[in-house]
Amino acid sequence: MSTERTYIMLKPDCVRRGLMGEVISRIERKGFQITAAKMMRLDEDILRIHYAHLVDKPFFPELVAYMTSGPVLAMIVEGEGVIDGMRRLMGKTKYEEAQAGTIRGDFATSTTENIIHGSDGPETAEAEIRRFFGPEA
Repeated sequence: MSTERTYIMLKPDCVRRGLMGEVISRIERKGFQITAAKMMRLDEDILRIHYAHLVDKPFFPELVAYMTSGPVLAMIVEGEGVIDGMRRLMGKTKYEEAQAGTIRGDFATSTTENIIHGSDGPETAEAEIRRFFGPEA
């Protein structure tokens, strides 16, 4: 397995509930390295790009309201097998299916407010890193 990088975002509920330190600790204890991080506020324009596959869903306005409700922490995380490793560490997207011991299993309160986002593959990771950190990242 080779070193790779992925995009991880701690969502507004994670920030609001004071869970950033806990989540970052879990990422670091897993052996992954956070190589870039920045707090940011998202707007609907970037969310329409980021969630393009969900724009036509009836819950999209609720998703936009949630994702613009507070700041997020955008991160580039690197390590061997980091994409799959972070997917396992995060747990399933539907919080009721996320196992205890995963970030979502331990902290998510709904499928929308599920603490964390992580890229699902190498191409998505690079696109999301460029989207949130610029083309030089």
